[in-house]
Amino acid sequence: MKPYRVQELAEKYTQYDMIQKHTDLPEFPDARVHLLYIFLKDSGKNIAGHEELYALVTSLVQLGLDTHESIDITEGNQGEAMMRSRQLKVLAGDYFSSRFYQLLAHKGEIAVISLLGKAVSDVNVMKMRLYGKMKKTLLPSEEYLRLTVQLNMQLFLSFTPLLEVSVQETWEKLLKEFTACETIVQEMERCAAPEIGRCGYAYWHLIESGSEEERNLLVSKKTDTKDWRKLILKHKASEKLLDKLRDSVNAIQQLLANRGDSSCNGMLDPFLKRLSTYRSVVSEG
Repeated sequence: MKPYRVQELAEKYTQYDMIQKHTDLPEFPDARVHLLYIFLKDSGKNIAGHEELYALVTSLVQLGLDTHESIDITEGNQGEAMMRSRQLKVLAGDYFSSRFYQLLAHKGEIAVISLLGKAVSDVNVMKMRLYGKMKKTLLPSEEYLRLTVQLNMQLFLSFTPLLEVSVQETWEKLLKEFTACETIVQEMERCAAPEIGRCGYAYWHLIESGSEEERNLLVSKKTDTKDWRKLILKHKASEKLLDKLRDSVNAIQQLLANRGDSSCNGMLDPFLKRLSTYRSVVSEG
């Protein structure tokens, strides 16, 4: 059986000295990509031999979107290093997207180019709606998380019509939960400091749960790291995310048990490890 190696293949396009020296890329969406690979590989709709290509190009498109999303848009002079990091992220995001087109065009996969192109368009529309809600500073934390998970799974959902009808429901449920796991882990990491946590799940949770004074402090962007961490601890933002991660892991385990398939079990290991690590961190405050 051909082993899963999409992340290894993607490194050909992501591990450039200039990028590694001057900026950081977002995490590779391995759970979503691996899940897509498994379902495409098992599909009977003439996908055999293309599952690796489809998973690879989807990972590059997602990395392109995530890289552009990670660009620091803080106003003012941030120094030469920050400027170079911004420039490289713009170029890297564009490069990943261009490789997606090139790889599919080389194989004559015009239909998949159209499929993913439409998905990218849908993602951009969804982002604009989310940003519009953020500007009103009244976005419920649960809605923020739901919309973010939907954004993060949209590219992968576009492959649903290529799968056998009999597996589509299970595919969508597993994709939602694995996407939730990856998204929640990112949100937990954003709890570390206000610079990276601003406008994330923790921020909206604090806006909902905090006093008027705390909300004004958050909205004015005057929260330093010490105050931010106090608020995170006081309003149990990390604990709520930990509970959500546990719920999604449990949901995946139940879905896999119902499916009677162990091929996805190893994909849970990073999240089980995170649960153990975060449980210790949260309990220690």
